[in-house]
Amino acid sequence: MTGDASGPIDGARYGHTNLIARDWRNLADWYVRLFGCTPVPPVRDYAGTDLERGTAVPDAALQGVHLRLPGHGDDGPTLEIYTFASTDGASEVGIDRPGFRHIAFAVADVHAARRRVLDEGGSPVGEVVTLTTADGRRVTWCYVTDPEGNAVELQSWAPPA
Repeated sequence: MTGDASGPIDGARYGHTNLIARDWRNLADWYVRLFGCTPVPPVRDYAGTDLERGTAVPDAALQGVHLRLPGHGDDGPTLEIYTFASTDGASEVGIDRPGFRHIAFAVADVHAARRRVLDEGGSPVGEVVTLTTADGRRVTWCYVTDPEGNAVELQSWAPPA
């Protein structure tokens, strides 16, 4: 397809996911420590008219970092963690509102990863469960939260029984 009204936009490819944090440094350190994310310099420090116009956030100013997600090489996607100088989520669209639904990490052992997350300031959400997918594969998974309350899915896939 060429990106007309019935197909994808020309040149579209995944770039990054953004997370607005209350404290970007602490949260970035947590993702580096627990999941092996890698900081991609430089630290970002933006403010000014163009940022205000682009975000629709009055007096917008933010700082943060991109973290390369593990398992995808040096050109893989990033998790962008920023903190707005005023993170109250009051803008019309909420570009400065903290959070997202969840980010998922494949891990070797869901139970061990869950224990580590809880030991490092995360919180539990529900229980660890294993289910069989329609194609016969088994997935063991659970939700936890990072220290700021954002949902993280831990999952481990196994071939069909």
